Amino acid sequence: MHEFLVCGIPENVRRLEEVGDWQAAMALIDRWLRDTRISDLQRQRLEYEKFRIKRLLAAYPYDESDALEKAKETIRDFAYEEFYRLIDEGCVDFILVNRKRRFFERFIQNIGFARPEYKNRMKRDPEEEHRELIERRIRALAEGAAPRTYTVQVKLKAKVDSHDDYFRVWLPFPKKGLQVEDVKLLYVSDENYFLADNDVPQRTIFFEGTSKEYVVEFEYKIREWVNRIDPSEVQTCDMDEFLDEEPPHIVFTHYIRHLTQQILNNETNPYLKAKRIYDWITSKVRYCYVRPYSTYENISQYVAENLKGDCGFQALLFITMCRIAKVPARWQSGWYVTPYFASPHDWALFYVEPYGWLPADPSFGGARRYDEKLRSFYFGSLDGFRMVANDDFMKQFVPEPRFYREDPTDNQLGEAEAHDKKIRLETHIEVVRFEGWEV
Repeated sequence: MHEFLVCGIPENVRRLEEVGDWQAAMALIDRWLRDTRISDLQRQRLEYEKFRIKRLLAAYPYDESDALEKAKETIRDFAYEEFYRLIDEGCVDFILVNRKRRFFERFIQNIGFARPEYKNRMKRDPEEEHRELIERRIRALAEGAAPRTYTVQVKLKAKVDSHDDYFRVWLPFPKKGLQVEDVKLLYVSDENYFLADNDVPQRTIFFEGTSKEYVVEFEYKIREWVNRIDPSEVQTCDMDEFLDEEPPHIVFTHYIRHLTQQILNNETNPYLKAKRIYDWITSKVRYCYVRPYSTYENISQYVAENLKGDCGFQALLFITMCRIAKVPARWQSGWYVTPYFASPHDWALFYVEPYGWLPADPSFGGARRYDEKLRSFYFGSLDGFRMVANDDFMKQFVPEPRFYREDPTDNQLGEAEAHDKKIRLETHIEVVRFEGWEV
């Protein structure tokens, strides 16, 4: 999928992008597309670059005055001087548009990740009390509590943002396997649907019709996945799958190879190799919100060089490094679903004999780096607050879309298109029932 991303963009186009002259860059791309010398792969890459530029610009909606005002509204006693100091310190993400700075839509939250002292000055998250209750359960698991199995019922509602009269819509749907069992479709708002097989890497329920709103309700059982691993029992793995590069984001660059070998430090035990990689990521990489994945050229390289990234970014670096270390590793994603709230989330799996697939959630571990029990828990074990829709990365839907996806890498909130174009979806997740939960 998207093989053309192995091709870069011409230097003269990149030069215009670097100085923020996006209109001229788009015009130059059109000139390149009229050049009969370019290959089919380069043509696809250039067409995709036009899509990528539009996604990139949409992720930076604030000019300088808007960004400063928004920071003042959110952070108590925030001063003009602080704003520009944080920019100079690299804590505020911006791009140049017509040689002026435009600021990332979630730059304020990223200030809190980069400078924890600012979190105490921000408005309290209304879900914070619920998060504390969930954290108590995770701590109990890390300290040896018996795992539970939860039965979860979720309603997913999606509205198409379009004036068209015909739509194709793909919504994420849970996959049975590993920690998930007994998946049931309970309700659909439109009888004209197709549910992809469970073995499809990115499972969806597909609709085709004229409705502008689609509702799906489903139920699944999920167990808290707790493993006790004895490294001395780990054997050499003969699995050939999930060891290869998958450009553009799982690539064995010279730098990541060098960094991985440095981290491994001659370790030969597959489980301990993966643990060294997990330990490095959770201690060195800082969580931050990122712009759409489609706007990055090599995510694992970005994380290795910038030492920051969201859950999926950190999972991709973990997977890439594990594969370099000859430890099979792959993607898993969907939602983080609790009795009180739900949100998109990504993590990873790695394989060791004789234990099989084991989970690793570097971003959740890194967020708890000052509590060793909790940090260690997310290497080899996983809480039950998940809905798994995807077990591979950059894989195509069934049936295939006609246009570029909003997120060609993962699927957490769905995709939609009209007869002749890609359109946006507004998705809302509601946790209807969460059986088996108690504080």
